[in-house]
Amino acid sequence: MTTRSAALTENNAIESALRTVSIERNGLAALETALSGELGDAFAKAVDVIGNITGRLIITGVGKSGHIGAKLAATFASTGTPAFFVHAAEANHGDLGMIGGNDVVLAISKGGESAELRSIINYTRRFAIPLIALTCAKGGSLAKASDIVLLMPDEEEACPHRLAPTTSTLMQLALGDALAIALLEARKFTAGDFRVFHPGGKLGASLTLVGDIMHTGERVPLVAQGTPMAEAIRVLAQKHFGCVAVLDEDGRLCGIVTEGDMARNLTRNLAELTVDDIMTRTPKTVTKEVLATAALATLEKHHIGSLIVIDADKRPIGLVHFHDLLRIGVA
Repeated sequence: MTTRSAALTENNAIESALRTVSIERNGLAALETALSGELGDAFAKAVDVIGNITGRLIITGVGKSGHIGAKLAATFASTGTPAFFVHAAEANHGDLGMIGGNDVVLAISKGGESAELRSIINYTRRFAIPLIALTCAKGGSLAKASDIVLLMPDEEEACPHRLAPTTSTLMQLALGDALAIALLEARKFTAGDFRVFHPGGKLGASLTLVGDIMHTGERVPLVAQGTPMAEAIRVLAQKHFGCVAVLDEDGRLCGIVTEGDMARNLTRNLAELTVDDIMTRTPKTVTKEVLATAALATLEKHHIGSLIVIDADKRPIGLVHFHDLLRIGVA
């Protein structure tokens, strides 16, 4: 009978943690070494096969390997390789129909003898669907039946009883991530592409472009060179961004007047001045293709609240404010 109470002292717990990390690190080191040898050849073949399919990558497994497979399927799908996870046990009850002739199957099993995998193995053999094995067992049933074998080193598990999958699942995760990233790089998958598949959350917000959130048209506070400060202040108050952009006779940005500029000139009679007298002549700008995170970095670096968005001819096409970045979750 097991007990849920823990008798470890703080020092013993830390020693256990350090030992686990050390053992699992050794597993990753062994995997790295293997990739420089025969595993590397198989890895390259797997990248080629997966990269040239017209269907999807089907990942399968049971137990802890299944949990790793589900995570990897999500990683592949979000990095440009269409993929989903099929639980090996559910495949026996109709989910085999989810696997098409143009797909590739990646089966994960440390020992390669999971009974639940047999139906998927037989199905891929019957319909000539490429089968890639990710396993530690070269002589296992899975490896023998597969077209490509990603043979991982059979390293010591961190579990003191050498039973609970720990090191092996970490190696599965690392090798699967390596496949996903190799395919990402081969496809020249960009941050913009990633944003298409991951629009939500903090990560999606960080990949938002300035052009997606900037204010445009009549919302942008613009005045011409020579505009009296009284008129500039009226525009500033009306637009609520704390600044007005100043345009030259060709419509290009030549300066900016901010509330800070006005505060620094309170000892002067603003009613007698024009924007040319107090404007900052080298305003900070961005283009619409810049990431929102980069715009935030510029705002924070220069301690300002807004950036004028310009085109290739330095003509203002929009404005992005700190509050816009706060609203989408970047700030």
